[in-house]
Amino acid sequence: MMKKVLVACGGAVATSTVAAGKIKGLLKENNIEADVQQCRVSELASKADSADLIVTTAKVERDYGVPVIHGIAYISGMGIDKTNQEILDNLK
Repeated sequence: MMKKVLVACGGAVATSTVAAGKIKGLLKENNIEADVQQCRVSELASKADSADLIVTTAKVERDYGVPVIHGIAYISGMGIDKTNQEILDNLK
């Protein structure tokens, strides 16, 4: 069954575009089929119920009922391996 990943950023689309591209590559390398969609953090409340995982480049404190991974590593370049592993652990 295909998983759904939401990649959210605070406002502009730039950071989520970078993160979404890297996540798509990661999932492809690991043969995980997933629909990776970008959105704003403000849209998460209405979209989270259909997602298996949320990756956000902004700070999110709210509980959406699905795992939330802080994906700032895709922007900063620091800690990418750890973030990748968290994503894989949540989708396997």
